[in-house]
Amino acid sequence: MDQLIIEAIERGGYWGIFLLMVLENVIPPVPSEVIMGVGGLLVERGSMSFWPLLMIGTAGATLGNYFWYWLGDKWGYERLEPFIARWGRWLTIDWDHIEQAARVFQKHGQWVVFFLRFSPFLRTIISLPAGLAHMPKGRFLAYTFSGTILWNAALIAGGRLVGRWLEESQFIIGLLLLGFLGLGTLFYIYRVITWKPRDRRSD
Repeated sequence: MDQLIIEAIERGGYWGIFLLMVLENVIPPVPSEVIMGVGGLLVERGSMSFWPLLMIGTAGATLGNYFWYWLGDKWGYERLEPFIARWGRWLTIDWDHIEQAARVFQKHGQWVVFFLRFSPFLRTIISLPAGLAHMPKGRFLAYTFSGTILWNAALIAGGRLVGRWLEESQFIIGLLLLGFLGLGTLFYIYRVITWKPRDRRSD
């Protein structure tokens, strides 16, 4: 199974990485840690090159984050709330998450868009309050790209180190990969099951 995943990403090439990174920021549950980590493993094996992987993966992640920024910027709170009410369960987003991210954005300012690219929890959702606050588009894209490229560089480096240290231990690499995918899937299922619509009576 693990080799099938690695081979699928390898066959997809850079455009496959780009698409996966877009989707990772829009539709759960495949985490960027797996996508770029496998990319780093392929760099170590000589199937990919560091700089094209880094730039294309970062461009995909930036585009995926821009989707949420665009929703917030163009739709506003009134149109966004019905969208979350309808699709929030499958996107694992509820209104409390949006309000929490909005409070973080208001408290710490626009730089939080850069720093939260290193967070596994608010990394994507922070794009919504940035859009709702009509953060300048160029600044949003610059902060998102800058933070994401550093995070992706670390993931690629980690993937390369794992490939180098465990070159003769493909079984352990497989366990690590399946473990990340399993945790991501379990967390997604948990979020779908425990998702609750907003109680309008509390407004």
